[in-house]
Amino acid sequence: MAKVVTNRRVKGSGRCRQLPSGRWQAKIKGTDDIYYPAPQTFITKMDAEAWLAAQLRDLKIGQWEAPNNQAQSGTLAEYSVYWMGTRNVRPRVLIEYQRDLTNRILPDLGDVLVERITPVMVNRWFTKQDSKHPSARAHAYDTLRNMLNTAVDEDVIAVNPCKIKGASKSSTPRKSRPATLDEVGVMVDHMPDRYKSMLLIAVWCGLRFGEITELRRKDVDLDDGVIRIRRAVVKVGSDFIVGETKSEAGVRDVDVPPHLFGFIQTHLDDHVAKGSDALLFPSMKDPARHMSQSTLTKVYYPAREAAGRPDLRWHDLRHTGATLAAVAGATLADLMERLGHSTVQAAMIYQHAAQGRGKEIAEKLSGIARVQAEKTAAPHL
Repeated sequence: MAKVVTNRRVKGSGRCRQLPSGRWQAKIKGTDDIYYPAPQTFITKMDAEAWLAAQLRDLKIGQWEAPNNQAQSGTLAEYSVYWMGTRNVRPRVLIEYQRDLTNRILPDLGDVLVERITPVMVNRWFTKQDSKHPSARAHAYDTLRNMLNTAVDEDVIAVNPCKIKGASKSSTPRKSRPATLDEVGVMVDHMPDRYKSMLLIAVWCGLRFGEITELRRKDVDLDDGVIRIRRAVVKVGSDFIVGETKSEAGVRDVDVPPHLFGFIQTHLDDHVAKGSDALLFPSMKDPARHMSQSTLTKVYYPAREAAGRPDLRWHDLRHTGATLAAVAGATLADLMERLGHSTVQAAMIYQHAAQGRGKEIAEKLSGIARVQAEKTAAPHL
């Protein structure tokens, strides 16, 4: 008789377990230490053990062959392990997928065989999700739908049971109100000296947090008046991972408004280590290590409170920059190029962006700043 265990693994053998449906599932552990489920479930435990015994016999005499890298379905929890291992996405996206699986999807659907998941099951699961967090619910549904789309593509199932119209969209998107120039001035005044330029770059150049915190000396060319965005950094657990920008369009040269040249140069002189690879805004404890979001929170939250804008997320500063650029006369194509956005619709317009518009927009941005500076005597604007 095959060695059978329930809910634990034993090397060189297999396992059987009873599913919530009452049927039995058997899995064999192959020579590659990967568990392969039987192609079907069984009515009785005896049938499952008989299949497992046959597999172990073939394994012992060297006649057993593992499937050729084909996706094995099994339960949704088991398939999710395979699915996560085949995702070619940014680390941050993997973290979001795993969060959805762990917190929302697998607790209810994890023990169900993939091929047994029905639209009714999905509808009931979705209804149980907390409606007070519509964005998280929509994201979890999208993760489940994407995973089961892969199962369809790989012929694990015939049809995706996720059929709820509009479930991937949040019904209450957060609306962002850009900062005014007066509010920007107050925030800059209340930021520590080593972070003033960081806030100014976020506003006037529209860079993402992961792009700013990966900036190095070699990326700043004040002679040409540009910041070159070639990489971005993301924190995964306790590690910082440097990789590609959010999209292909994220690789770009951003023209810097001339009124920032002096502030950026002073920052380079006073707060940045020597060498072309030196980070512009590193960790306080280690100049070779990236700045964390928690460090930003400590210095930015008091500044936004002083400006009377406790609602203003750091990412909203980028939205502020886009609004200012639009006021300066930027077209949609100019904005897509400047901010590194990439969509199908925008790409149609993007290719028609006029050469040299970046310098013109940057000059106009400084013009707006000069008018405001004359009114408020605020040199950093």
